[in-house]
Amino acid sequence: QVHLVESGGGLVQPGGSLRLSCAASGDTLDYYTIAWFRQAPGKEREGVSCISSSDGNAYYINSVRGRFTISRDNAKNTVYLQMDSLRPEDSAVYYCARDLTGGCWLHVPRNFDSWGQGTQVTVSS
Repeated sequence: QVHLVESGGGLVQPGGSLRLSCAASGDTLDYYTIAWFRQAPGKEREGVSCISSSDGNAYYINSVRGRFTISRDNAKNTVYLQMDSLRPEDSAVYYCARDLTGGCWLHVPRNFDSWGQGTQVTVSS
């Protein structure tokens, strides 16, 4: 059973950057497609980005494409989310999760499991 732990969140000014980490234990991430989700107060959980295990292809929702970059370091058993040009609307708790289907269907959260505890990102001046 893979266990995922997110870190790297914090308070940043609009236009700033953060890099989130999703570290795995209990199993290797090499075989898994991993996604980042976020949830703001009063809103549903939203899939943000996904990276495929098979070919390393990355997927993004429109609102973050060009600003966020997902990557993986299999040697460190970690997936990253580099977030640049942050906006107040990016504020949320960010979670990583394992894709059970490998299809990166970000709009179907039930396809994901092994959710971490989340890390808070706050973008404010």
